Amino acid sequence: MAIEEAREILKHQFGYDSFRMNQEAAIGAVLDGRDCVVLMPTGGGKSLCYQIPALMLDGLTLVISPLIALMKDQVDALKANGVEAAFLNSTQTAAEQVQVFRDVRSGKLKLLYVAPERLLQSGDQFLEFIRSTNISLFAIDEAHCISSWGHDFRPEYLKLAVLKKEFPRIPVIALTATADKLVRKDIFDRLEIGDAELFLSSFNRPNISYRVEPKRNSFDQLLDFLEDRKDQSGIIYCLSRASVEALAADLRDEGFSSLSYHAGLDKQMRDTHQNSFLRDETKIIVATIAFGMGIDKSNVRFVVHMDLPKNIESYYQETGRAGRDGLASESLLFFSWADVIKLKGFAEVDGNASQSAIMLKKLDQMGKFGELRSCRRRFLLNYFSEELADDCGNCDNCTTTFERFDGTIIAQKALSAVYRTGQNFGLNYMIDFLRGSQAQSIRDEHKNIKTYGVGADISKDAWFDHFKDLIAQGFLSQTEGQFPLIKLTEKSMDVLAGNVPVKLIKAKVREEKTKKLVPEVSHPYIQALLDELREIRTRFANSENVPAYVVFSDATLVEMATYLPQADWELLKISGVGDLKFDKYGADFLRSIKDYCQKNGLVSRIDLKSPKRERKQRTKRDVFGKDTYHISYEMFREGKSMEEIAKSRGLGLSTIEGHLARFVASGELRLDQIVPLEKIEIIRKAIEENQEPSLIGPVKTALGDDYSYGEIRAVMAAM
Repeated sequence: MAIEEAREILKHQFGYDSFRMNQEAAIGAVLDGRDCVVLMPTGGGKSLCYQIPALMLDGLTLVISPLIALMKDQVDALKANGVEAAFLNSTQTAAEQVQVFRDVRSGKLKLLYVAPERLLQSGDQFLEFIRSTNISLFAIDEAHCISSWGHDFRPEYLKLAVLKKEFPRIPVIALTATADKLVRKDIFDRLEIGDAELFLSSFNRPNISYRVEPKRNSFDQLLDFLEDRKDQSGIIYCLSRASVEALAADLRDEGFSSLSYHAGLDKQMRDTHQNSFLRDETKIIVATIAFGMGIDKSNVRFVVHMDLPKNIESYYQETGRAGRDGLASESLLFFSWADVIKLKGFAEVDGNASQSAIMLKKLDQMGKFGELRSCRRRFLLNYFSEELADDCGNCDNCTTTFERFDGTIIAQKALSAVYRTGQNFGLNYMIDFLRGSQAQSIRDEHKNIKTYGVGADISKDAWFDHFKDLIAQGFLSQTEGQFPLIKLTEKSMDVLAGNVPVKLIKAKVREEKTKKLVPEVSHPYIQALLDELREIRTRFANSENVPAYVVFSDATLVEMATYLPQADWELLKISGVGDLKFDKYGADFLRSIKDYCQKNGLVSRIDLKSPKRERKQRTKRDVFGKDTYHISYEMFREGKSMEEIAKSRGLGLSTIEGHLARFVASGELRLDQIVPLEKIEIIRKAIEENQEPSLIGPVKTALGDDYSYGEIRAVMAAM
């Protein structure tokens, strides 16, 4: 059955025991040849919805992706899991691109990543190349880019409708993490996949804590926030290039590891800074929104917005770059209505009044989020047409007690000022009027009104908070548009008449909450062991020239440091440990865990790990109690070749080689039964010359593609 095969690939290729959200349903639709649209939150595993079908379908999956960084990251991660994948973009030399074309023609590749503009490059030349290739699936990532109503419109995406016209029988899967109803409709219409099935997963990211602070002394507030997070990776967004450079420099002066990223830097500098961040050499990247889309770094622990995003979609997507590994992460926004007013000046779309109105409305929604006094997660999910049954308990408003005082007199002053000036002015004007400002903007006739200057004893910031509180309670309202006006409501007259008392917010007291590092892990992890495992991961990552999370995510290491696996089969129970990664890295991580446990008198806790849904067993032990290694061993002793065993068991050849290597170490098999004689001495020499003899990655890199991990593991076992 196709879905059973998909589950086996999920476990053995990618190291996960079960599908999440709508992954299984979307994969089933693709395998049935149906078009589909997948909306899944950032970090929810959208990529698996096309990567697993790509491995099951006969032919090449073409992935259209908007940014080069996304292509490289995903290809690196796929290769780390033993999947043949490549990309075509402008960073490659002509020779490298020629080799990719050769690999496509030979059938070697299962996935090819390209930018949308590549489809129509040089006329129809690339389309002709596709026609000559056995294409099994088109995957369109970041599909919201096709909508001019969305937050990240890219005109080149409009041309992707050609795919369904030219290749009507090849299924299309479109994927995005951010799309409201209007954008969803555009995805269906503009890709011409009107009959596609929609798979809408929850937008909730329960591991992210949302917090908003007033934009006052924001740099000092930022320093306080970062002080306890010096060892964590984070992204800080600013509106302008100048503020990005200034903040990055200021943070370095304060002793933080930070670099800048924006479109004004030359490409080489951007790539250098980005790679330094991806490899954990730099902890903080300070950036404009030019940074982020497609950045697949899983261990970003916090995202800070120094300035206001233009809309909820951008905010949701940018905050969603934190905690992709499922661990507890934080989002901090410094909010000011001055930012809302400033951004309204850029929201107008020349010659398009309807689109301007939509952009202004989206900005107003962002402003409402900033001043919110109720659950922020509920607001975000409602924006995407999703209901949250209860308050989340993991945002600043849910963990804050708001102290109130009798503000009836203050409220009467504010409402009277609005009434006496004709309800025709904005918030800043009303505050200046109440404070008796001598600014030229204050009309002369208003200076003679009795309420002019009656609020001079209250600061401008405090008046601002009081007005927003009155609006939130319905005693005042604020119109939408570029120049919103303050208006009275039905409740206003009762306050002015003294019939209704008003309680205003005096202060807020935040409760300190202890967050779990991993929502699924209810048992404590061992920090010292986690630090050791991170060091091993760093050595592998450096030797293979990939970011650390490509080796194993933080979530995988936390599980190891929680459940303390002592045997191979126990390590394979850890989420994120697939067959290839087990072969490449398993022995080294197991050795470290065992050594730590022996020194500290600890034993395996794997029995505490929540059992996953039962599947047909063909991995750990068969019905006669034989473990997976002895099954391979007995088949080998019966005369079957390693290739035949791999095919029969549905496992990779390198995995079977790794199984049999155990019996070389025990003396039950000779080394030359597994590794050709002519290779043994070459491998042995490479191991001896390697600076880290226990690490298999550097040896594999030195030897190249003609030598498998299993062969190297067998020689190591013999040595």
